[in-house]
Amino acid sequence: MPGPALDQLIPAGRTAALAPAPDEPDLVALLRRPRARLVRANMVASVDGAAHGPDDRSGSLGSPADARVFAVLRALADVVLVGAGTVRAEGYRELPVAAGLRDVRRGLGLAPGIVLAVVTRSGRVPEEVLTGPADVLVVTGDGGVREATATAGADRVLHVPSGEHDGPDLGGAVDALVARGLPHVLAEGGPRLLGDLLGAGLVDELCLTTSPVVVGGSAPRVVADGAWLVPGPAARLAHLLHAPDGTLLACWDLGGHPSAGRTAG
Repeated sequence: MPGPALDQLIPAGRTAALAPAPDEPDLVALLRRPRARLVRANMVASVDGAAHGPDDRSGSLGSPADARVFAVLRALADVVLVGAGTVRAEGYRELPVAAGLRDVRRGLGLAPGIVLAVVTRSGRVPEEVLTGPADVLVVTGDGGVREATATAGADRVLHVPSGEHDGPDLGGAVDALVARGLPHVLAEGGPRLLGDLLGAGLVDELCLTTSPVVVGGSAPRVVADGAWLVPGPAARLAHLLHAPDGTLLACWDLGGHPSAGRTAG
């Protein structure tokens, strides 16, 4: 897999950089977790806090270093959880696993393909996603279950009603994914979904790449459009990697994982 070697700044003590390799043994060892319920979010931001560049896509903030970590995070996940707006903006169609990481998944007992779970209040999901190669689930509440069932089919709908609004209960959604044998959830945004997940106390880890650019503009932060998190989750820096171009790749332990039934705002 192409990309630069990464220096591990935290925890200190590593004498050699994490060199790129098709099966990424160093990054796999760093990012692998026990086979248990885990909600891990992965986001990228500019130095000035923007969640995307002027093209309205987070990919414009990416780098070869970010691509290395992104590929490994996906390869270790059972399911990618993403908001319908991000699916449209970022052009989600399939979730390919890098060739060198396919044996890694097999060795960990994971299915060959990654499931895509799309969160939608309205129940609407782009048709090209539903007819594409990815295994897709639609996560919705009372306000979208009829539309989702009509377009995606009842077998692909996770109806997780909330007692507070007509959108989905995200705690219930994670419970449903775990019950389907998909305990390792990778949330890829967008900022509103991440805010809802954080507000419900569901995020165990936040992997945040800081791209060495300043973009200005009116882009949201990686957590946006939600209420203040009071009190916000305490964050412990689990590791910090540095690329030659200045990219910083952090993993923050947020200590999420509440009891079932928590609702999203």
